[in-house]
Amino acid sequence: MEIKTVILRYMKMKMLHPFKTSVGVEQDKDFILVEVKSADGKSGFGESVASIAPLFHEETVQTNWHMLTDYLIPLLLKSDIQHPDDVSTIFSHFRGNYNAKAAIEGAVWDLYAKEQNLSLAAALGGTKKKIEVGVSVGIQETEAKLLKKLEGYLEQGFRRIKVKVMPERDLDILRAIRSEFPTIQLMADANCAYTLADIDHLRKFDEFNLSMIEQPLAHGDIIDHAKLQAKIETPICLDESIHSAEDTRKSIELGSTKIINLKIGRVGGLSESKKIHDLCVQHNIPLWCGGMLEAGVGRAHNIAITSLPGFTLPGDTAPSAHYWEEDIILPEVTMHDGLIDVPEAPGIGFELNWDMVEKFMVHSQVFHRG
Repeated sequence: MEIKTVILRYMKMKMLHPFKTSVGVEQDKDFILVEVKSADGKSGFGESVASIAPLFHEETVQTNWHMLTDYLIPLLLKSDIQHPDDVSTIFSHFRGNYNAKAAIEGAVWDLYAKEQNLSLAAALGGTKKKIEVGVSVGIQETEAKLLKKLEGYLEQGFRRIKVKVMPERDLDILRAIRSEFPTIQLMADANCAYTLADIDHLRKFDEFNLSMIEQPLAHGDIIDHAKLQAKIETPICLDESIHSAEDTRKSIELGSTKIINLKIGRVGGLSESKKIHDLCVQHNIPLWCGGMLEAGVGRAHNIAITSLPGFTLPGDTAPSAHYWEEDIILPEVTMHDGLIDVPEAPGIGFELNWDMVEKFMVHSQVFHRG
């Protein structure tokens, strides 16, 4: 693969509805759209998933732009890339910065798949033709408003409901949901809101027959989660603690997790995602693909990775219309009966809607080889 040009576009899109978690509220979504172009004019696309503020983790859109422009793109343009797996290898001496690495590596994967005339799913080893879709519901002002939202999502066909919880906004919420919807597949996402001092409180979650509780304790932790899992019946799913296959291995060995939420941006890209997938399959750990409020390109990458056989639980890759009035891809991502079709066209399987790209672009920068 000879990458001749890289284009960064700084994008700003307004979400249809504010999204509230225990760490903050998001309404505007800033992100970087990455385009890599080959000598024959083909383009591959990736998308950064960092937020404008370092709340979910330490990366931001601005730090991603800095890493891409000052380090990652110059190195990529002077490197010999035979396969997308090479990208993570040449970036490996830069510590962290997983979102920035994933954004440009994803674009290289898309370009590679197009050059091989393969869908991105097929290039990754995916086998599914359709993926199951769940939905993530932010913290609502009232229980009545939450229940009304859930009723609408279930009517739309979503196959799993994830609700955000935090201290003093948890047991009453879960009790109300179970009273209204006793049999739905339900999980709680804590976004690191609790500590080991809350073990007795977290043990009360067991009465709600949850499919999992996601990241109840500190980000990066795998020790205390193992202690907590030994004391509760509800399966723990790790999210913010998993940045690599090595983190995954240690978490499995310690008994810190029974389920993994894989986010491509959080682990540094699709190549590392494949390694994590293979490790989880080996140890019979179910996987699902988490969402980071992606626009269409990032959503397409999530669909592709979810086509791998180890992703056995519904993920957060909801349709475009769930988040955006207008997305930046054509066709937009749609859902039927709780399922999204895995594209079969080369690469991510979607075209860029250039009118929307121009509408939402704040500024851009172009880099050339040599």
